[in-house]
Amino acid sequence: MRPTVLTGAEAVLVDGSTVTRGPIVVDGAVIASGPAPSDAEVVDTSGCVITPGLVNAHHHLLQSAFRSRPYGRFRPMRDWLAGMARRYTEAAVGPELTATAAGVGVAESLLCGVTTVADHHLTWPRDQDPVAMAGATIGAARRVGARLVFVRGTARDDPESAAQSVVDIHDAHLHGATDGVSVDGMTQLAVGPSGVHADGPETFAALSDVAARLGLRRRTQANEQIDVDVAAERYGRRPLELLDDWGWLAADVTVAHLCEITDDELDLVARSGAHATHAPGCDVPMGWGVARVAALGRAGVRIGLGTSGGGSNDAGHLLADARLAMQVSGLIGDPVSARDCLAMATEGSAAGLARPELGHLRLGAAADLCVWDCSDVVDAGVPDPLDGLLWAGPGRRPRDVMVGGRWVVRDGVLVTADSRALANDLTTMLEHRLSS
Repeated sequence: MRPTVLTGAEAVLVDGSTVTRGPIVVDGAVIASGPAPSDAEVVDTSGCVITPGLVNAHHHLLQSAFRSRPYGRFRPMRDWLAGMARRYTEAAVGPELTATAAGVGVAESLLCGVTTVADHHLTWPRDQDPVAMAGATIGAARRVGARLVFVRGTARDDPESAAQSVVDIHDAHLHGATDGVSVDGMTQLAVGPSGVHADGPETFAALSDVAARLGLRRRTQANEQIDVDVAAERYGRRPLELLDDWGWLAADVTVAHLCEITDDELDLVARSGAHATHAPGCDVPMGWGVARVAALGRAGVRIGLGTSGGGSNDAGHLLADARLAMQVSGLIGDPVSARDCLAMATEGSAAGLARPELGHLRLGAAADLCVWDCSDVVDAGVPDPLDGLLWAGPGRRPRDVMVGGRWVVRDGVLVTADSRALANDLTTMLEHRLSS
């Protein structure tokens, strides 16, 4: 890959506490020190802001095929899950649909500035090969050009079969990986029960065992409506108490959602060293609760940001959800600043994945970055262009996106694949498989 130097930016967000205006030099797949090599491509970023590539810490890529459906609007979570399950059956989920939906979801992510996607895959039809299902998503992400964290999730699956499939997926798709991360850093494997509402202690234990053997991260969900209700009905307890008893509050665990967490639960998560993922674009419009982000942060919990899936959020636009997180924060505690929300969407998310090379632009970091044009009317009069990324221009998309030193978006257009063809392929497939 040709070296690249980006010059003239209004601001460069190196990390959550460092902003510069200096040039960014990319040599190979990493951020390098200057001066730039004589053969470097020089990219003028005048009037722009440069940030690290965004890291979506919690997505369900399959749900890109199930967006904007009437059964997915304003429903209690129990009803919503039942409706989604019926649609998965009707659509005959298998590797073909999984790959097509993932291609759309990953392409959308890149066009919105997301360079790493953690896909918590929870749908495993019994007549389908888990290795092929996982490979469908992994292959789609590689073709389109984003980093993928594939989370082998469970939702009422047989514990031992699920654990064995993790080994099989690792052997088939991550040969030579270290701690579940491929040699080139483009693919990572993790494990993740859906939550205590769907899986019992046997599943959590089986996935813990295989994660320990392979060095994988663990991920789950807690404290959304159904999780709280089922934990009370089935166990007479709260979800986070159960996760703690089952060994799933620890430094290698990330817990998504954490809606309406109590003070005692907040202290429990903080003491455990577990990470958190905020998903306001899912939980707020569905009415499922809101995480107390400021309180979690004060307690020392590292917080990332995720969109969750298209069945509840409809979009994989992490910057828009960072804006929403900022806007609703004052309703549930102290306000959270734009800089803090950007930090959640970058280094905070990367920390929960144990990927120290992602989410920042310090020397030696992976060369994943976004160039955001801030020179048009939506940013006129904005004194701080980094704050303006969130406060101004709702729906903002980056001008250019780089992953591992390779341009994947230029002038707002995906260059690694035909995004309109990806969209047409999914739309056509769904027309044949789903009723309205």
